Amino acid sequence: MSDKPCVPLKWAVVANGENRRVDLFAAAAESAGCGTPRVVEWLDVLRDGGHDFADDELVRLDSPGENAEVDRLLRGADEPTRVEGSARWYAGFLDGVRSLRGGRRLDDPADLAVLFDKRLCHARLDAAGVPVPPSPTSGIRRPVESWSDVRVLMAEAGLRRAFVKLAHGSSASGVLAVETSTTGRIRATTSVERTADGGLHNSLRIRRYTDETEIAAIVDTLAPDGLHIERWLPKASLGDRSADLRVVVVAGRATHAVVRTSRSPLTNLHLGGARGDLAAVRALAGDRWARALDISERAAACFPDTLCVGVDLLPAIGWRRFTVGEVNAFGDLLPRLTGLPGSGAEGLDTYATQVAAVQSFSPDRFPARPAPTARRTTEDST
Repeated sequence: MSDKPCVPLKWAVVANGENRRVDLFAAAAESAGCGTPRVVEWLDVLRDGGHDFADDELVRLDSPGENAEVDRLLRGADEPTRVEGSARWYAGFLDGVRSLRGGRRLDDPADLAVLFDKRLCHARLDAAGVPVPPSPTSGIRRPVESWSDVRVLMAEAGLRRAFVKLAHGSSASGVLAVETSTTGRIRATTSVERTADGGLHNSLRIRRYTDETEIAAIVDTLAPDGLHIERWLPKASLGDRSADLRVVVVAGRATHAVVRTSRSPLTNLHLGGARGDLAAVRALAGDRWARALDISERAAACFPDTLCVGVDLLPAIGWRRFTVGEVNAFGDLLPRLTGLPGSGAEGLDTYATQVAAVQSFSPDRFPARPAPTARRTTEDST
């Protein structure tokens, strides 16, 4: 990454201004001498029907999460913990992205449409030869309308263990790790809490359901939002905990990595997962570590018009092979984590790395969007 002083750039960030992501990115831009980014609130974008940017503004999108009012507008739910509504969220988010006009955009709307649909993302990665878990729903070949459909698709694909995920979910919302046995027993591990009225809520506590009627009720409630099914691959371990990796790729290069460990199938840090020792993982992987980074970069290359993605990498037992579980548009929130040796981002966090990368781009790397068409007013039409 370039270490030269920042050239004059006009940064704009579409975000929830109170979120720490904004503070971290602003600190990175200011530290590089680029000034303070202009913050455009997601709430204003959604309420006003879009926003106009100058042709010379670099426009960076950040997560619309962790704001109750924004979430209410996107999902139509008054309870922030509610799981249902992800299909409406997806449609509303994409409408909001498409309503942004002008500027040099660092997050491509077409890429985002795929990144936020696990079925489409799986199909794009698979078509590019990126290793992914086998899936009967890749590319939305067969919509999943009920728990009965899940059972049929798992049986046809020979899956005794599978992850059932919301197609448009994030942060493990609505994910069920399903295990079946030859004797008919079944278990689902999830952060979903089902209340007495049948509503589903995200919980910070992992639950295990063994009553198929209850599992079916959860899946049947989630199914209208769209479901993705994929093989539950056995993961490598670090100590007595299973482990996976989040690898951040900036401008095509793997720059940061964090190990996530857990005693449950869900390694998300907010669900009790813990950061593991990356040096230990690199030692265990040996010369296969380079392969892990290459796979992450190949996954990111499927989204060439988006500056930064976070790749969830699933290591096989013994750290022998690596498979891509997901690619995240907003996967760069890794506070205090500095770049990998040899990445060019040594000493930089994920945000400073993005600022430095953009400094080295020519203007045509992320060209200005066409100027917005003037909107007709009542006076214009009279």
